[in-house]
Amino acid sequence: MKPLSRRGFLKQLNCAAIGSSAILNTLLNLRLANTVAAQSLPLDNKALVCLFLSGGCDSFNLLVPYEQTRYNTYAITRGAFGTSGGLALDRNAIRQLAAPANDFALHPSCANLQQMANGTGVFAGKKRLAFVANIGTLIQPISKTQFNNWENGNDFALPVPKALFSHSDQIEQWQTALPQGMAQLNGWAGRCADVLNSYYNTGATSMSISLGGNNVFQVGNSTQQFVITPNGSLSFEGDTGGVNNNPLQLKNAGLRSTLDQHYTNLLTESFSQITKQSDGMQLLFQAQFDSANASLGTVVDALFPANNYLATTLKAVVKTIKIRSQLGLRRQTFFINYGGWDHHGELLNTEAGMLAGVDAALGAYQQALELLGLASDAITFTASDFGRTLRSNGRGTDHAWGGNAMVFGGPVDGGKIFGTYPDLTLDGPDDVGHGGRLLPSTPVDLYFAEMLRWFGVTPGNMSYVLPNIANFWNPTSTAAPLGFVKP
Repeated sequence: MKPLSRRGFLKQLNCAAIGSSAILNTLLNLRLANTVAAQSLPLDNKALVCLFLSGGCDSFNLLVPYEQTRYNTYAITRGAFGTSGGLALDRNAIRQLAAPANDFALHPSCANLQQMANGTGVFAGKKRLAFVANIGTLIQPISKTQFNNWENGNDFALPVPKALFSHSDQIEQWQTALPQGMAQLNGWAGRCADVLNSYYNTGATSMSISLGGNNVFQVGNSTQQFVITPNGSLSFEGDTGGVNNNPLQLKNAGLRSTLDQHYTNLLTESFSQITKQSDGMQLLFQAQFDSANASLGTVVDALFPANNYLATTLKAVVKTIKIRSQLGLRRQTFFINYGGWDHHGELLNTEAGMLAGVDAALGAYQQALELLGLASDAITFTASDFGRTLRSNGRGTDHAWGGNAMVFGGPVDGGKIFGTYPDLTLDGPDDVGHGGRLLPSTPVDLYFAEMLRWFGVTPGNMSYVLPNIANFWNPTSTAAPLGFVKP
C-alpha cells in the first residue's frame, strides 16, 4: 500500500469522519420520529454495492439490439459498422442474450457478463444479471412534447432536472435522488442508513463504506460514510515495513502524539478528538480486515485478475462483506467510483478496453460471492452520469440523458431487461434531439426503490429516502417498482 502524505491523510480521514452536508428544511420536514416504523424486522444480512461509472458510459453499445430489424435501426442511427465515424458494433461479434432477452446482445468484451445473464459457464443454472433500460433522472413523468415545450421556453413551470447533460449536476442527482438540484444535499444511501443503521447494526464502523473517496451518496442526516482503500483502512500507521526508524513511522508517531494532546481552543480540541476517534475506528476496521476471518482462500483469491484496479477494489468489498459479523453490520452499502467514460474523442477502442476490464472484475467478484456463500446477500448495481448521444460526433459521443444500467446478484431475477428499451430511431419518439438524446422512460427512483425495498426500507420511510418516489410509485403498493428483485 502506498503511504499517504500527512496532507492527503488528513484530507481523506476528515472526509470519512465528518463528511456530511448541511441539512435543508425540505429534508428536515421529511425526517421521521422513529428510525424504523416496522417492528420485528428479520435479522438477515444484506449489502448494496454501487459501481459508479463516472464520465457518462455509452450504454447503448453495452446493451445492443440483436433482432435484425432493431439492429438495422441501431446501425443507421449510430453509423454502420466499418464505416468512417460509424459507432455500431458488428452484429456477428456481439454476444446474444438468452430468452427472454434474446432480441438483445452485449458488447463483444463482455463474456463474463453474458454468462451471468444467461446462466451459463461458471454461472450455469444461475442467471445473476439483469438490465434496466433507458433509465435517467426525472422529477415527475414527462412526455417528449412537454419537454420540447419546456426547452423552447413555453412551459417554465414543468419540473425538469436541473442542468441536464452536466457531469457534476447529474452525478449529484444520481447520488441524491433529488434532480431538483437543491444545493448541499445528502445522498439516498446516507438517508437509508439514517433509518436502518440503529436497528440492524451494532458496530462502531459506519454501514456506509466507500472505496471511492468522499461522496454525497452515503452522507446522511445522522450517519456518516467510512472511507477505506483496497488495502483496508486509512490510518496514521501507513506502510512502514516494520522498520523502527522509517521516516513515515516517525512522522505518524508525531501526528498521533499531536492528537493525544488537549487544546484550550474548543474548535482545535473538537477537530483533534474527531480525528482521533476516526483514526481509532480505522484501526479497529483494519484489525478485522487483516484477520483470519477476512481470508478468502487461495481459490477465491486466484479469481481476481492482477493489474486490474476495479478487481482489486471489488475484492476488498468481498472481504468487508465477509467480516460483517465481526464489524457488527447486518446492513452495508458500498460505493466504488470507476471513471474514464467520457468518450467524446474516441469511443470504440477505448470502451472495448474498459469494458474488458470491467467484465473481468465483475466476473471474478460475483464468482467469489458464490463460492463464499454470500451471493444471496448482495445486490450490485451500476450508475453513471447519463447516457450518450446515439449519433456519432465523428469519433465519439456527447452528453445525453437516458441510458442502460446493470443490476446483479443472487436476489436478482436475471436474464431479463426491465423497463422499456427505447426506439433508437434518430428524431424518433424517444429522441429529444441534439444528436440522439433519449428521454428516460424509467426514473432512477424506481431503480433505487426496488433495491431499498429488498434492503429493508419500509413503505413509511421510503419518502424520506426518496422524496420524489410518490410521483412514480406508491410505496404502500404490493406491486414491485420494477420487478427485478425476486419475490
